[in-house]
Amino acid sequence: MKNSKEMEQKQRALDDAFSKIEKQFGKGSVMRMGDAPKINIEAIPTGAMNLDIALGVGGIPKGRIIEIYGPESSGKTTLALHIIAEAQKRNGLAAFIDAEHALDAQYAEKLGVDIDNLIISQPDTGEQALEIAESLIRSSALEIIVVDSVAALVPRAEIEGDMGDSHIGLQARLMSQALRKLAGVIAKSNCTLVFINQLREKVGVMFGNPEVTTGGRALKFYASVRMEIRRAEQIKEGDTVKGNRTRIKIVKNKVAPPFRQVEFDIMYGEGISKTGTILDVAVDADIIKKSGAWYSYKDDKIGQGREKSKDFLDENPIIKNEILKRIYDHHNFKYEEGFFDVVEETEIKSGDSDVDTVIEETEIIEE
Repeated sequence: MKNSKEMEQKQRALDDAFSKIEKQFGKGSVMRMGDAPKINIEAIPTGAMNLDIALGVGGIPKGRIIEIYGPESSGKTTLALHIIAEAQKRNGLAAFIDAEHALDAQYAEKLGVDIDNLIISQPDTGEQALEIAESLIRSSALEIIVVDSVAALVPRAEIEGDMGDSHIGLQARLMSQALRKLAGVIAKSNCTLVFINQLREKVGVMFGNPEVTTGGRALKFYASVRMEIRRAEQIKEGDTVKGNRTRIKIVKNKVAPPFRQVEFDIMYGEGISKTGTILDVAVDADIIKKSGAWYSYKDDKIGQGREKSKDFLDENPIIKNEILKRIYDHHNFKYEEGFFDVVEETEIKSGDSDVDTVIEETEIIEE
């Protein structure tokens, strides 16, 4: 009896506290977690299917801070531009804050970016770049903002100072202050903020990894997803290098299990090979069989070697589309408006007869 009276008193006191907080800060500023609306994590695809699957939600989560880092010429900006292109395909507005003053508009257009509607800024200082980002985020009109790169966000004091002046910790303080301000606004606006970052080496490190990202530690804490991108090997046709095999490790993920690793092709002048990622995912799912150098689908050989198999899929969109549907089915995902949603019942039907006919016709031509 005593316990129930105490609980009633506590509940009344809590209700009074709730009403005071809501009067001061607005309705919904505090609530029980069970009363909060159920939120499904929305995502923007990356342009690489295997990376979307590895991220667990079908791409990079919306309303979060993302970091993409790696060595020079590893594909950081290429990946970011593909994400922008995917956001624009879904009628989203995108901005690119080019602190490095090095964006190639022609290359961006080849990757599928609508450069006419891409908002671009080339700020003079780090403070200016982050203030522009804050204003755009607060507008709640944008789907994604990419900052390229953290290393190029030079504090105003450093730019106005003389060459050789010491400015220890200025950039780290700038990033720490900016991220404290931006974290809450990003979540409310549902805008994704992607930071591209570079690697540096610590001097005198004898044990462990000497590599470190620029801009201090704040970004590591505030980022919901951190992706490390590196070149794995060159893709050659004869003696000509056509692109790079790129490896991505998800070193931090707050929305799904981390430490997953994927590889995909980045072809020079074309960007991420989407057909290559379909082929890789299909092999992993045992939809396409790989025996030695040969790839086969439904017991019919489609090509000897990875590049020839990719060419076959590009030349036969009917087969490619069916393989795509089977991949979605295998992963229990439905690709809808750029998001992966769980499918309770399989809605995919395969057209076996059409596909077999195409394979047979292709083999006759090859013979």
